[in-house]
Amino acid sequence: MADERKVEELNQEAETGCEAPESEAAQAEGAAETSCEEEALEEESGQEQQEDAQAAEDDADAGREKKGFFSKKKDKKEEGYKAQIAELQDKVMRQMAEFENFRKRTEKEKSAMFETGAKSVIEKILPVVDNFERGLKSIPEEEQGGPVASGMEMIYKQLMAVLTDLGVTPIDAVGQEFDPEFHNAVMHVEDGELGENVIAEEFQKGYKYKDAVLRHSMVKVAN
Repeated sequence: MADERKVEELNQEAETGCEAPESEAAQAEGAAETSCEEEALEEESGQEQQEDAQAAEDDADAGREKKGFFSKKKDKKEEGYKAQIAELQDKVMRQMAEFENFRKRTEKEKSAMFETGAKSVIEKILPVVDNFERGLKSIPEEEQGGPVASGMEMIYKQLMAVLTDLGVTPIDAVGQEFDPEFHNAVMHVEDGELGENVIAEEFQKGYKYKDAVLRHSMVKVAN
């Protein structure tokens, strides 16, 4: 019996001894497998991170390209707007210049029309002035202080004042050198006391309207 027990104990120890190494090998193998799995996971994770980084970089590049495209498009639009604005400004300036020229031309034409109308009216008034002067000269000396002569003289002075305000001035003649621009010689006289080509007498007074001659003076010139 003792021998049988001893044999059983030895068999149990042998089985136990064999099982132990198998258990340690299994644990080592499991640890190795776990380590390999962790390395694979880490490698996969790193690859995913690289892929994510690459994707992010690609997205950034695409964003920059897109931004550059829209920026160029925006610049082209701004250049187009600037060109349109410059063209409109040029048109406005041209129209303003044309309007200013039209305004000046219209004012000049209106002024010319007024000058022509005023000149025509004044030319018709000059014979009235001539008649007043002849009438005043024909009044006898003893009646020159009378009411009729005084009334005529007052009207004559008032008429001449109005003509002066309008820009009408008489042309100097007697004693002046003859000037065909202002004088019309109808007679010549030999007079040693007067210089050559000097006006000796005025038959009809001449007038100017501003710078234009309304009527030439009718004169007698010494040779």
